[in-house]
Amino acid sequence: MDTYTREGDRHVSGFSEGLNAQDVREQDVNAYDSTTYWTVKENGPGPRVMAASTLEGDNVYNPAGEKLGDIDEIMIDVPTGRVAYAVLSVGGFLGIGDKLLAIPWRALRLDPQNKRFILDVPKERLNEAKGFDKDQWPSMADERWATELHNYYGAPYYWR
Repeated sequence: MDTYTREGDRHVSGFSEGLNAQDVREQDVNAYDSTTYWTVKENGPGPRVMAASTLEGDNVYNPAGEKLGDIDEIMIDVPTGRVAYAVLSVGGFLGIGDKLLAIPWRALRLDPQNKRFILDVPKERLNEAKGFDKDQWPSMADERWATELHNYYGAPYYWR
C-alpha cells in the first residue's frame, strides 16, 4: 500500500472504494483542512481519505446542534476493509464514568465546515441506547447484535 505525504509531515495510507494506487498517483491530493481531513480530487470533489487516528476525539452532534459525545474508537471489519462502527463516548467527566456506544459508521455524516460529525438521533434516544463500559465490550462480530444496532439507528448494514 502506498503512503501519500503532504509537506513531509503527515502520512495518509489507504484508498477509498473504487480507487487504486495508480488512480491516486495521477490525482492531486489536497487537504481541505490542513490538520485533519484529506480529499482526493479528480475533476471536482472526490472520495475522502482520512487517517482513523485523527478522527478520535472528534465531536458528534445531532442536527438540533446538541453535542452527543466524542468519537473514542473506530472499528474496522478487517476482512472487508470497511469501517463498521464509531465508538462514541458520552457522559462522564475526563474519561471517568463515560458510557460507550457503538454507532454504525453509515449513521454518521461528516460536517467538514464545523469539523465534526452529525448523527441524526435525538439526545433522548441516544441516552436510552444500550451502551457498554470500557472493560466490557460487546461482541461486535455477532450478526444478531449488529443487526439490532443498525436497526436502532436506522442505518444500512455495512456488511451488505
